[in-house]
Amino acid sequence: MEKEKSLLTQEGKEKLEHELRELIDVKRPATIKTIQEAREQGDLSENADYDAAKNRQAEIEGRIKEIQAILDRAEIITENSKDDRKVKVGSKVTVLDLNENEEFTYEIVGEVEADPDQNKISNLSPLAKSILNKTIGTIVEVHGIEDSYKIKIKKIEN
Repeated sequence: MEKEKSLLTQEGKEKLEHELRELIDVKRPATIKTIQEAREQGDLSENADYDAAKNRQAEIEGRIKEIQAILDRAEIITENSKDDRKVKVGSKVTVLDLNENEEFTYEIVGEVEADPDQNKISNLSPLAKSILNKTIGTIVEVHGIEDSYKIKIKKIEN
């Protein structure tokens, strides 16, 4: 069975690579040092510093594996496309919510990079699924978890 691709922007890939280097080169060695220092304190059965450091080590190792797996199956979202007039993963899209009469701008990214606080939505979200491959002026109905709403695509930046 083929591994599912992780869609990433170039910026997202670089962020993950930076985090991985930080974990491997800085945080892992610091945690190992903390564990060694806690061991030197003697009895490990009631040593909170040792327990905390071992937990931190497990978190770091888990995150390293997670990032490596993401990068192993990463597919970089390319800027160029045959049709720059259509919404695609990597597009910044301004939409008009026809129910609220408000405009919102979102960047469609892969699931790994999704960050609603930064208006970066996953390509797997109901909104993104509704507008992918659509063009400016298209009105679509988005079927959310609780309700549906209509939007109009106002602007696409690829």
